[in-house]
Amino acid sequence: EVAVGVLIDAQGRFLLTTRPPGKVYAGYWEFPGGKLEAGETVAQALRRELQEEIGVTIGQAHPWHQKLVDYPHALVRLNFCKVHDWSGDLQMHEGQEFAWQTLPVSVEPVLPGTVPVLEWLQQEADQAVGQP
Repeated sequence: EVAVGVLIDAQGRFLLTTRPPGKVYAGYWEFPGGKLEAGETVAQALRRELQEEIGVTIGQAHPWHQKLVDYPHALVRLNFCKVHDWSGDLQMHEGQEFAWQTLPVSVEPVLPGTVPVLEWLQQEADQAVGQP
């Protein structure tokens, strides 16, 4: 079980970070987050992970989508939450890079589990302008 934060700023941009050096898929771009610890809710795990990884304290995490992804190294359930409210300056505590993005993203490679999220964001953008 993994909690994933889709941080969206006032300009409608979303935050992507790279997988840290030494981890599976190092250098791939993803939405920040991490594994739930025993007894944690998704919101609690997301709050802890984002503080540890990128140095921000989030406000409310809005549950959005779940996706089961079968990576070669593990089967993971990704619990995506939208976050519009946070405090603190971004600090990449694990040596990762970050980029504020809009669609289509300008960074690559993108982690396979991130691709559906970009598709969901595109669907929402299309709906907002009245396209099917």
